[in-house]
Amino acid sequence: MKLRIITALVLAPLVILGIFKLPLSIFIAVLALLALFGFWEWTQFVSLDARFLSLLPAVFIGGGTLWCLPENFSMSHSLSLPYQVLLWSGFLWWVVASYLAVSYPKSRPLWEHSKTLKHLFGLLTLIPFFWSVLLLRTEELSVDPYHGAKLVLFVCMIVWVADSAAYFSGRFFGKHKMAPEVSPNKTIEGLIGGVVAACLVAFGLVEWFDLHFSSTGMMLVTILLTVIFSVLGDLVESMFKRVAGIKDSSHIIPGHGGILDRIDSLTAAFPVFAFLYFQV
Repeated sequence: MKLRIITALVLAPLVILGIFKLPLSIFIAVLALLALFGFWEWTQFVSLDARFLSLLPAVFIGGGTLWCLPENFSMSHSLSLPYQVLLWSGFLWWVVASYLAVSYPKSRPLWEHSKTLKHLFGLLTLIPFFWSVLLLRTEELSVDPYHGAKLVLFVCMIVWVADSAAYFSGRFFGKHKMAPEVSPNKTIEGLIGGVVAACLVAFGLVEWFDLHFSSTGMMLVTILLTVIFSVLGDLVESMFKRVAGIKDSSHIIPGHGGILDRIDSLTAAFPVFAFLYFQV
């Protein structure tokens, strides 16, 4: 736990600094590298014996989106059709993935022996994550260079708060398991505690960051679904690790495991938040 806290205290300021201060081209490169590492760790879920071969579809398809999609990203609140399709794909995937995790192990035979499906699951997890972060980071970039950075940090902070609050509320009040076959420590009480804490913090952050939603109701719905899916995103990765027979996606981050172990909640939170944020 001590090493975990020290690493978090070092990484958090670096992440915040990168969100706000990196030039856009370098930000994209770092984000792409993060996704690539995530894909590399995902190859364990596809094949433990042919990981480099399993990485190729992600490299070609992920790189292809950078090559083919328009270069103006969002730059305004109105998204072009290709980006809308990406966000719809990400949102629908997390609805399906959440069902797979909650219904596990009944859902396991549907995908366990299909490398094609596991490739597809990885693409639907990390490509919408990459683009949703980038679309939020470039939101209204020509008007306010920090507006998008505040949006990205906002999502990170409500997920971090929800994760911490869910841990403590689940530890002290947790009785009803969410998905005991996937993650025995996740409880309904923990989820509720995380959602309440995230909503309370979000109200303060919206004022502080001067963020705007179409209505207070839409803001609450967006935060609520983002936090719920972030918790489910953690469950989904745990499900894939359990089937693959691994504890951590890697050991690249001291005390935290791998890249996927650190961004599993964010891979769900960002596509869901971006999908809802850009709808109105």
